[in-house]
Amino acid sequence: MRPAPALIAGVLLLAAIGLAVAFGLWSRSALMLASLLLLALAIGDVLALRHLRTPLATRELAHILPLGMRQEIGLRLHPSDAWTQRVDVHDGHPSAFSVDGLPRRLTLRARASTRFDYSVTAHERGSYAFTPIQLRLHSPLRLWTQKRLVDAPAVVKVYPDFAPLKRLALFGADQASRVLGAHLRRRRGDGTEFHQLREYRQGDSLRQIDWKASQRARKMISRDYREERNQQIMLLLDTGRRMLARDGAHSHFDHALNASLLLAWIALRQGDAVGLLAHGGASRFIKPQRGIGALDPMLGAIYDLQPQPIATDYLAAATELSLRQPRRALVVMITNVRDEDAEDLLSAVRQLRRRHVVIVASLREKALDQARELVPRHFDDALLVGATALYLEDRRRAHDALRAHGASVLDVDSDTLPAALVERYLAIKREGVL
Repeated sequence: MRPAPALIAGVLLLAAIGLAVAFGLWSRSALMLASLLLLALAIGDVLALRHLRTPLATRELAHILPLGMRQEIGLRLHPSDAWTQRVDVHDGHPSAFSVDGLPRRLTLRARASTRFDYSVTAHERGSYAFTPIQLRLHSPLRLWTQKRLVDAPAVVKVYPDFAPLKRLALFGADQASRVLGAHLRRRRGDGTEFHQLREYRQGDSLRQIDWKASQRARKMISRDYREERNQQIMLLLDTGRRMLARDGAHSHFDHALNASLLLAWIALRQGDAVGLLAHGGASRFIKPQRGIGALDPMLGAIYDLQPQPIATDYLAAATELSLRQPRRALVVMITNVRDEDAEDLLSAVRQLRRRHVVIVASLREKALDQARELVPRHFDDALLVGATALYLEDRRRAHDALRAHGASVLDVDSDTLPAALVERYLAIKREGVL
């Protein structure tokens, strides 16, 4: 129970009357009468507030929120008493969320529910609990306020940003690839899986001609092929210290996770099976599954993964993947290659290359590109540009060593990672390497 501004103003007014009495401007009886009146009003108002029943309050929200996206949450209140109530409302949202639209002052009409929305933005993935809804009731004469809590337990899960997947769901796999920026033209007749018979076209190779079908149709008929389906893709995600670097609002791991989900969606739409192994810090394994429905359990299994300040053991990850994934697959390793990791990473790539096709996507900090393009104006700038050039040269040599051992290496920043992964995946399928 706390005094409201109106009661404080009344006490100040009473003090002013007392000052006037001290200077003989007012009689003492006036001070006594004003004091008794204020006391009676305050006691009556506080008793009335104590007898007010707590309004009913419920929270309306989705139990899965996308990372970094603004989402609306609704609060609905209904007075428990048969008269109008004035109340201040604040929800017990997780402290990790940024909020807009709280607190809110409402006037609850008798026998009518009141609903309002406020927005939250989650900045970290994981599971978060809401605490009770906080209400501050105003007394009928507005002399007192009292805090009440309404228990409304709720737990939300913050998933990687799946908004791009909703947008891509409107397109086919080939169209979605182009939306992401992966520009590949499909080459007829160069795939590995039979697709259809069609009329011969100038430029078709002799091996495409179906002579039996041509004899029956009395015209030249060619076989049309497409990229083989029923293949397997394994996402190898680094959860170690290399992925703690941040570009913008999110860590490299968040960018890698979002890009992996986009690649998984494209591959599933292509008819391939997709699995995942997280290694380095936290470890998770999801065996390859086929069909768009496989994306939901994948999201549920990895939404709370976080990178940890632990050195990544690439060779141990390759060994584990070799044991868990005996069938030949396209292994997409997403990390941040440093020259000091080259020897361990090379050993891992050599082991994986015995059975699998390997892509190494090496995330590059945007700050490196900015430093490389900096025009030196003083000595510190020159040092920065020189150090960056040396670092990037060491990084290039590490990438070249990986390519020399048969890995397909992508040196990309967080913005270009999704398109680069999809483009390389589709190129590998088109070439029939897998």
